[in-house]
Amino acid sequence: MIKLHSFGESGNAYKAALTLELSEAEWEPIFVDFFNGATRTPEFRALNVMGEVPVMEDGDLILTQSGVIQDYVSSKTGKLGGRSAAERRDILRWMFFDNHKVSGIAGTLRFHINFLPEEKRNADIITFMTTRLMGALRIMETQLEATPYLAGDGLSIADIACVGYLFYPEQFGFNRSEFPHINAWMTRIEGTKGFKYPYDLMPGNPKDRS
Repeated sequence: MIKLHSFGESGNAYKAALTLELSEAEWEPIFVDFFNGATRTPEFRALNVMGEVPVMEDGDLILTQSGVIQDYVSSKTGKLGGRSAAERRDILRWMFFDNHKVSGIAGTLRFHINFLPEEKRNADIITFMTTRLMGALRIMETQLEATPYLAGDGLSIADIACVGYLFYPEQFGFNRSEFPHINAWMTRIEGTKGFKYPYDLMPGNPKDRS
């Protein structure tokens, strides 16, 4: 049984969890109490020196970083990956794009707007990061006008990576109705067997702390 150390609010953990779920792997979430400092403890740092979720345990194997976990799960199950070297490279291209242009921006922006105390929020940072995110989403919108999924005709870990933060209900500047091709793509992903939203897939929810 694969164990995924995670919490519901983490978009990066969601990418790994959704990959596990849609690949029909046997797995279970292990709750990490991030907001009470669990990732800063010596015990967690011994598990992952980076002090981050997700962390995956599959027997004696421990992996960190969502993209690495996604790649491992895809390789192990034979699902959600490319059928050729060229397709695999295209999948990796979009996963690297996500890491730098989408999740790296959306995650920080969502945290800044929703989880920082209001007096610590910076309007200039919010404006700058929103502009960056919208630019990345327009690139995805253009691709999804041409293909049903980012790396071609089938759902892959590239789509799960790029969509990870977009399914969260908290506001962070993204409105799917403003991107018709992204909206249609998200609807296709929602219709995939086994799909679940973040707070239905992993323990941890903002309302638990309210």
